[in-house]
Amino acid sequence: MRTTLHLSHVEWVKSSYSEGNGGQCVEWAPAFAASGVVPIRDSKAPHGPALAFEAAAWSAFIAGVKDGELSI
Repeated sequence: MRTTLHLSHVEWVKSSYSEGNGGQCVEWAPAFAASGVVPIRDSKAPHGPALAFEAAAWSAFIAGVKDGELSI
C-alpha cells in the first residue's frame, strides 16, 4: 500500500551519529513515530525524497546497528 505523507511542516532531527561536518547525515521526523511511521531523509537534500519505514522495522534496524549485527 502506498500512502503520501505530508512532511513540509515536520520538524526533522539530525541523527546523533552525525558529526556536524556537512557529511553523511540522516534526519528523522519523530512526530510521526507515534503513528507507526518513521520518515527518514538525507540532510544534504532537505527538499528531496524521504523514505518511510514502519516504526517496528526502524527500531529493529537501529537495535541491530547498536548490537553490532549490522555495519554502518
